[in-house]
Amino acid sequence: MARTGVRAPWWLVAPAALAAAIALLPIWYLVVRAGSVAAVGEVLLTEATVRLTARSLLLTGVVTALASAIGVAAAWVLARTDLPRVRAWQVALVLPLAVPSYIGAFVWVEAFPALAGFAGAVLVLTLATFPFVLLPVLAALQRVDPALEEVAASLGHGRLAVAARVTIPQVRPSIAAGALLVALYVLSDFGAVALMRYEVFTWVIYGAYRSGFDPTRAAVLSLLLVAIAVVLVVLEGRARGRAATRIGAGVARRTRVVRLGAARWPVLLGLGAVVAAGVVVPALSILGWVLTGSAGAVDGAAFGQALLASVRLALLAAVACVLLAVPVGVLAARWPGRLARGVERATYTGHALPGIVVAIAMVYVGVKLLRPVYQETPLLVLAYVVLFLPLAVGAVRTAVEASPVRAEEVARSLGQTPLGVLRRVTLPQAAPGIAAGAVLVLLTTMKELPVTLLLHPTGTQTLATELWDHMLVSDRAAAAPYAALIVLGAALPAVLLGRMGQLGGQPSGQVRAEGPTGRTVPAEVLGGSRP
Repeated sequence: MARTGVRAPWWLVAPAALAAAIALLPIWYLVVRAGSVAAVGEVLLTEATVRLTARSLLLTGVVTALASAIGVAAAWVLARTDLPRVRAWQVALVLPLAVPSYIGAFVWVEAFPALAGFAGAVLVLTLATFPFVLLPVLAALQRVDPALEEVAASLGHGRLAVAARVTIPQVRPSIAAGALLVALYVLSDFGAVALMRYEVFTWVIYGAYRSGFDPTRAAVLSLLLVAIAVVLVVLEGRARGRAATRIGAGVARRTRVVRLGAARWPVLLGLGAVVAAGVVVPALSILGWVLTGSAGAVDGAAFGQALLASVRLALLAAVACVLLAVPVGVLAARWPGRLARGVERATYTGHALPGIVVAIAMVYVGVKLLRPVYQETPLLVLAYVVLFLPLAVGAVRTAVEASPVRAEEVARSLGQTPLGVLRRVTLPQAAPGIAAGAVLVLLTTMKELPVTLLLHPTGTQTLATELWDHMLVSDRAAAAPYAALIVLGAALPAVLLGRMGQLGGQPSGQVRAEGPTGRTVPAEVLGGSRP
């Protein structure tokens, strides 16, 4: 329940506005670089730009639809059925997040050269992004009160009808948030489309910046990408709507398990195919590179330094993104309005930009505004925030929306200040979702390449930059350990995330509101999972 007619506190608005301002830094650079309106028109009103837009939107639409279908179906099977060894499947289906798109594309195009083009790009990007939908939908399904589903089933509706008419509307905000992340990821990806030789915005922009022949065209095309991202965010807001909620007093019952019966083997086969394509094939290929290489091809000292640098930078990025995402997510969930919508949408714009564009924009910002930290760690972390803040914002907003407002109202009635309610009730209830957002940022930062290539401090190499250097000279023996560590390093948090169990947080019956004296109020008093 949103707080309509109540002004958001300044201590929430100020950091949220700061997050939006940081996310908009590359836009400021692009506007300055694009130049006059006439120059923008000359680039946009061409057949090449129209064709490029159509190709990019086609890839984005197909990948988003496939990733959403896989993510929602997998989440429902994990949360609602008697699937055997569900925890192991949960971990396995999150692991594709650990495989960078450029490694996945290289593996597949090397094994099957005929995949190069649209089909290969769709395959690789779908496998890389469907967990963005799986995670929030799974969390939402684990928190949903099954009462409405039971009523629909008692009225004679079949399983598919109950899922379509009751379950999906209840988790629609999570589906929309995950689909938005998928779409923005596809728009901004460079590695997969470049290796698959499918020409979209990112490939053309990268070529223009690298050659230095037409930076104005690259800036205008980047602004067009931002415009598309804004449209996607607006559409996501309309599609999200309001989740169906349970009304009335009482405690939510446990979800009734759906027995797969004869469908068990087809379901297992489908999940196994997804895991095999997204995890097993890349892992076996990297293992093959390691086994066929020689130990002398790897510099042990450089390898260790790159590993430590990657972990340190990923942790800093995760902490920075969560600190900035919390005020944005809470503002959007609890004080919706023009201000909250504007701030939230601003944070998503940088995620739609190619990493190379963000990197060059941050170089400009570093030279013009932040000279003391140019080519230093703070500027690189700032660029990571621009790129990956939406991963944390979406997770925080969804988690706060799913938390019962009644608990906050009880805490305020017990004498807690608004800041105390946020610290002692809202954030603890949303903690699992916030942790999921932090893990997503950590996973993505570990495998990020273009921003790190341009902004890493002098003398600092990460696993991704070392891998890129070796790949440029086709030294697979030396590249293999870096590729393996990138995947393994990102896989460890994914495994922990998959083993967390209740990703959506505590069941509604366990929510407690704490007053100044430490008293607790059981969920029975709060009137159910949602007010």
